[in-house]
Amino acid sequence: MRVLITGARGFIGSSLAEIAVRNGYEVLGIGRSAQPPADWSGHYAWADVALTDLAPIINGFGPDLVVHCAGSASVRSSLASPLDDLRAAALTLANTLDGIRRSKLRPVLVFPSSAAVYGNPANLPVSEDEPCRPISPYGFHKLAAEMLVHEYCTCYSLRAVICRIFSVLGERQRRLLLWDLYQQFVGPSAEVVIQGSGEESRDFIHVDELCDTLLECRQHAETLTTNNCIVNVASGVETRIKTVALLMKEILDSSKPLVFSGIQRVGDPTRWVADRTKLDNLGTEIRVPELSISMEKVIRSWQRAYSPELLEESVSLR
Repeated sequence: MRVLITGARGFIGSSLAEIAVRNGYEVLGIGRSAQPPADWSGHYAWADVALTDLAPIINGFGPDLVVHCAGSASVRSSLASPLDDLRAAALTLANTLDGIRRSKLRPVLVFPSSAAVYGNPANLPVSEDEPCRPISPYGFHKLAAEMLVHEYCTCYSLRAVICRIFSVLGERQRRLLLWDLYQQFVGPSAEVVIQGSGEESRDFIHVDELCDTLLECRQHAETLTTNNCIVNVASGVETRIKTVALLMKEILDSSKPLVFSGIQRVGDPTRWVADRTKLDNLGTEIRVPELSISMEKVIRSWQRAYSPELLEESVSLR
């Protein structure tokens, strides 16, 4: 199978390429930098996914699957610059969809959307039929991007699967909750300060299991109709933020105290856990390990990659 990945230099895009190559697939990554990542093992094309005509690239490579990993990736950034987030979320996807439309091929498109489209769901676990009530620009823009997928599937008979991803962790990750916690635990601060009460919850999946699921989506596209192409991708296990922090404290054997600010971060939901019945009914063979196992795998990787001096330098550059 040939897999084309936009946003190839990002956390999910680069992780997906590694998994796909390991599984024997031929991979072409598209990114805005002239050079691929240092450990890149597939083909690579330099292009602006929002502006470049992608039809010739698609025709030249002949992908069976296009996974659109380019775009926005942060609630915090979307709140600071909503227009930039809209451009990143919508224009990159619209141009990718139109590149497929104008190509001679009809690969399956996989769009990694976000559970942020649900906002604070009224019912848990949250199913794909739950009304979408985003509470951040990031969530609104992911929902708008989903509508673009529906547009091209309805009007131009493209085949697509929309994956609503909950919370992801992985070795290449350099943002969001786990990375922020890790920096505090190994950094010079005397305590670890966490936004909120600690009773907020998330539904975590390791990026390896996510990538395996994304690659399976080509076969799922045969059974999912245009009006039924949305699938939750998560573990289906609810974990409190306080539990995550305590797990990391134990793995790192840290004596630092945890301090909860009590202030809920704007744009973040209170509780998340996915109903993954639909994904399981598709016959997926992917099983998600316990969170403690995934966390230790990621944390040990970070420890090998970063000395305290390098970590301090990386923090100062953010």
